[in-house]
Amino acid sequence: MKRYEALADDLARSIGTGVFRPGERLPSVRQTCAARRLSPSTVFQAYYLLEARGLIESRARSGYYVATQAPRMPPEPELPSWPDGDSREVDVSDLVFEVLQSAMHREVVPLGSAFPSPLLYPLDKLGRAVASAAHDLDPWSTVDDLTPGLGELRRQISQRYLMDGIDVPAEEIVITNGALEALNLSIAAVTKPGDSVLVESPCFYAVLQSIERNGLRALEVPTHPRDGVDLDALERAIVRHAPRACWLMPTFQNPLGATMPEPAKRALVTLLAAHGIALVEDDVYAELHFGPKRPPPAKAFDREGLVMHCSSFSKCLAPGYRIGWVAAGRFRETIARNKLTTTLNTNVPAQRAISRYLQRGGYDRHLRRLRATLAAQQERYLEAVGRFFPEGTRVTRASGGYFAWIELPEGADTLALQRQAVRMGISIAPGPIFSASRGFERCLRLNYGHPFDERAEDAMRTLGALASDQAVRG
Repeated sequence: MKRYEALADDLARSIGTGVFRPGERLPSVRQTCAARRLSPSTVFQAYYLLEARGLIESRARSGYYVATQAPRMPPEPELPSWPDGDSREVDVSDLVFEVLQSAMHREVVPLGSAFPSPLLYPLDKLGRAVASAAHDLDPWSTVDDLTPGLGELRRQISQRYLMDGIDVPAEEIVITNGALEALNLSIAAVTKPGDSVLVESPCFYAVLQSIERNGLRALEVPTHPRDGVDLDALERAIVRHAPRACWLMPTFQNPLGATMPEPAKRALVTLLAAHGIALVEDDVYAELHFGPKRPPPAKAFDREGLVMHCSSFSKCLAPGYRIGWVAAGRFRETIARNKLTTTLNTNVPAQRAISRYLQRGGYDRHLRRLRATLAAQQERYLEAVGRFFPEGTRVTRASGGYFAWIELPEGADTLALQRQAVRMGISIAPGPIFSASRGFERCLRLNYGHPFDERAEDAMRTLGALASDQAVRG
């Protein structure tokens, strides 16, 4: 946790317990710097974060004050999951399809969607870039760099790694049809049917679907809702089961929103390298950080080429364009060969369009706006959980991305809740679709990537009422 985040959390607790009351002035930046031995920029960042959460407000030439009506925020979950430790076959696809198909309508309020609002992205500018790229398309570009992808785009991705202090040569990168192809190619490069794969508990349902489709076995590892996978439990699972690969999302994990601290990421890579286990790292949300700097991926600590770092532009720039990539380490040739024999290539005009957009600048300006919007929407949605959901509800507060994990009181059944909600035009993502063992019956994933408008507020009120009815009956 960053210093400004720790300060913000301390002040938030003080506000929640009444040490600072509504309308009361907070200590000045100078006073806080002196008392906490922090820099002014750190204190300002903490105050900006509290302001985004709706807990404090600034007054011109007067300072910062506790909001007159500070929102009631539900507490965060405290304990990691604790799966049974068995390696098991996966059978979740039918359940996942049942849940997803019920939400594939525009009129449904997409609280359970895996995607943010498409209105958050510069699709008009990207459209002009596509038109330009198609108009002057060099015919030979359709066969140049056929499988690894457009050379210029790979160089630009390599440069963005370098901006974060990570040396990933363009030659290591393979452009794919979205991050999902990158992930599937990566896991296929290091496993064969019957192998066990370490996964988080809970984990993104597409991970489980891929494991099921490839005839692999899922080995669920305890995962903390704030700090990610439990490394001690991970090591015990390695010793007991000798898995072939590890598939994790160490930054803004879907569905929890958890981020492993930097030392834990380093220790993770060291542990896996000691056992010769490859890591498939899903890092599609890393550009959506709410803090001042992108958290480093596990790939930053890879010295053996065992980390396959997968990402895409779908969540941060270009939904629907299906442009992803994998920084494949020592598995680059295997992954490129497998892509050659399956999808062969990735859409060339779309690659060129994104490359041109990146060249013209504006990408980081767009990302700053997108991050600020998502951070503000997170506050609105979590405040609505505090207002509408039953007593005893807990919810994670991620420092990036657009997902929160809601833990309802004992007795809740989110599969039943999902069926009720969809009849009322609301989609949710119930906990059991994120687990090979169908656990997390009283949990659900909330998408706050859509505007918190009147329609969304009504949906949250309705969902909270349905959950409260379950709590009463339970």
